[in-house]
Parts: sequence; C-alpha cells; structure tokens
Amino acid sequence: MKITKITQQVKRKRRYSVFVDEIYSFGLSENGLLDSGIAIGQELDEAKLQAYKLLSDNDKLYGLALRYAAMRPRSAWEMQLYMKRKDFPAPLIEQITNKLTRIGMLDDAKFAEMFVHDRRLLRSSSKRKIQLELQKKHIASETIQQALGEDETDEPTMLKDIITRKRQQSKFREDDLKLMQYLARQGFGYGDIKHALEELAEEA
Repeated sequence: MKITKITQQVKRKRRYSVFVDEIYSFGLSENGLLDSGIAIGQELDEAKLQAYKLLSDNDKLYGLALRYAAMRPRSAWEMQLYMKRKDFPAPLIEQITNKLTRIGMLDDAKFAEMFVHDRRLLRSSSKRKIQLELQKKHIASETIQQALGEDETDEPTMLKDIITRKRQQSKFREDDLKLMQYLARQGFGYGDIKHALEELAEEA
C-alpha cells in the first residue's frame, strides 16, 4: 500500500484527506499532518495504516474537544460526556481528557471557582443552589466546598438586595408569596427568606 494523494478538505480548510492507493483512507489536521511526517509516496503495511487511522481519530477528537471547551468552560465530566456522545472509544476519551488536563483546558477547581463567581454575579444564586448545580456536573465535594469557601458574598445582604430589586417588578410588588416561591427556586431557605423580609419591613 502507498499514500498516493493528500488534499486539503473543502469545508474544513485546516484538515487534510489522505488517500491510500487512490482511495480516501483518513483525515488529519494541519498540525497532525506535520507531526506525523506522512508524505505522498510513502509505503505502508497494515500495522502502519492502522496506527495512522488511530492517530486520525485522536487528532479529530482532540479538535472537537478544543472547540467544545472554547464555547465556555467545562467540567471534566461534561467534556467526557460530550466525547462519549461522539462514539469514540473509552481509551481514546481518557487519553484526550488527560491531555486537556495537562494543558490546563480541563481543571475542575478553576471551573468551580468561575462557576461560583458567575452564578453569584449574574444570577444571584444561593450557595445551596450553586452546590447542587456543581454536583450535577460531577464536581468533587471537596472541590465544591473549596470554591464556595473562597466566595466572600454576604448572602443575607444579597438576599435583601434581590428582594428589593424584585419588588420593583409588578408581579412581585404586592405578592410576597410569589416572591418567596421565586427565592426558594434560587435555593434560599424559607427561614432565611422570612428573616430578610422581616428585616426589610423593619428598615422601611
């Protein structure tokens, strides 16, 4: 067997198609092609061909994973789930996961820290709700506790601020029950909500 042609792919300009005996065999990224040393005219035996196909799968999955991670930060579990849905074998998924971890693209501790910051800043979520959301993303308990422990948000003050803002909306202005239900969905406890409402009433 011989590599007879290498062509740039039409839809993905940074990937190349490799032909063996004039028949398409596998694809590689630009970097993958350069790193492999593959060249037109190269003779192949079956073992070498299979090794290149494995390299192709590795190269393809790595590219997919990088694009997925670039959309927003991901937990290691989210990334592994994504790769499993692409029907790649478990050993290859583990290999890519380890590679992404080594280069810093996967880091559950940093992910949890950013998640806590974003949920506090953008959604005013309670610690309880954030903890549940991180658990659903399979973040380790100690990692969650560390991220929450580093958060300096004053939750009682935040809760009163949320109540004050929400009461400016007509649907909550005269309906404390509906407001309490909303706050409960954000993960705040009934006792904390009641206490915040009482404090605001005293301050009025």
